[in-house]
Amino acid sequence: MRIEILRGRVVDPVARTDRVEPVYVADGSIVAVGAAPAGFRAERTIEASGLVVAPGLIDLNARLREPGLEHKATLDSELKAAIAGGVTRLACPPDTDPPLDEPGLVEMLTRRARHANRAHVHPVGALTLGLQGTTLTEMGELADAGCVAYSQGDAPLPDAQVMLRAMQYAATFRHRVWLRPQDPSLARGGVAHEGEMSTRLGLPAVPSCAESVALATILALARETGVRVHLQRLSTAEGVAMVRDAKRAGLAVTCEVAAHHLHLCDVDIGWFDAQARFDPPLRGTRDRAALRAGLADGTIDVVSSDHAPVDDDAKLVPFGEAEPGATGLELLLSLTLKWAAEEHVSLPDAIARVTSAPAAILGVAAGRIAVGAVADLCVFDPASHWRVERNALASQGKNTPFLGLELPGRVRWTLVGGQVVHEA
Repeated sequence: MRIEILRGRVVDPVARTDRVEPVYVADGSIVAVGAAPAGFRAERTIEASGLVVAPGLIDLNARLREPGLEHKATLDSELKAAIAGGVTRLACPPDTDPPLDEPGLVEMLTRRARHANRAHVHPVGALTLGLQGTTLTEMGELADAGCVAYSQGDAPLPDAQVMLRAMQYAATFRHRVWLRPQDPSLARGGVAHEGEMSTRLGLPAVPSCAESVALATILALARETGVRVHLQRLSTAEGVAMVRDAKRAGLAVTCEVAAHHLHLCDVDIGWFDAQARFDPPLRGTRDRAALRAGLADGTIDVVSSDHAPVDDDAKLVPFGEAEPGATGLELLLSLTLKWAAEEHVSLPDAIARVTSAPAAILGVAAGRIAVGAVADLCVFDPASHWRVERNALASQGKNTPFLGLELPGRVRWTLVGGQVVHEA
């Protein structure tokens, strides 16, 4: 379909352009920006006056709950949530049931995602068989099936020798390894950040050093092997400082922060609010400030949604028994814009954290608006606010600590491969 998007504020975080100009789409690609190509006749016109035309958002951490956990969410419901939030590509972790540790499962997932004809899905393969932390998977076969990286998801990898062998294998074939830094023995049984709040509420705690101890091991092994490591869901001030030092030393490391960690802290647990139960837990105000500053100065590369839809029954229990996680795909843009406004970060820089930066980590040609680029676009109203309510969420998971709040940034249109897949 030939589409013209008129009078929108076009933001390309790669070229650092931010100006009002038309965008022309044909055959799934952007064919012109500024002046229409000779003989171009649009089949559809999108009037984007007062709106921002940005690359489609790319989320590096979105659980789709298939296969095996369809009572929490389905591929269909979560891809609807993705495009409703302007997300056109997402990476899904391997901790499904069964885990994504063999090519057939990966091929089934990618095939179903293609048939859904919504957002692009990039599976992250299991680093070890069954996520058991003992035997490495056949990374080459998983890559051929469509995996973009290898991870343990939230499953622990306590054996440093297995981690070393995994990194050596991955480095040999230029595979990417994604790891969440958390020492399982230090975090065992913890449900809240170790501090005044957990003490007052009598909740078992996860100390900050659970992250820094694991991070020290990961960085040391990454330095030894030369593997490209992506650190998922950084949560502490110490972690930010360690990553900053590692980058200054030239280590090939990238990292992300979950959007809710930019805005919430352990105080938001309130009186045992299970909606605020996350893993890693919401940290202290000092940690939140360090995460916000680290994202602003480039130490942290990416904001992810940490989308983990949870059924209602799993939250209607005492805080310590509640399942961690919340829906996040539809909030990713709004929470990023909110952070940017509060930290006085420019719109192109904010958009880069959820488009071009995650595209580079995924290794895909996306996240920009330029002639020849795939027409994955998000057209949103930065001045319009929307209220986070259960009936406003397309995700099957309706649980989030942001319920009832008004957030900036309403997605009006989402284009994937040059087709309008969402309109509001």
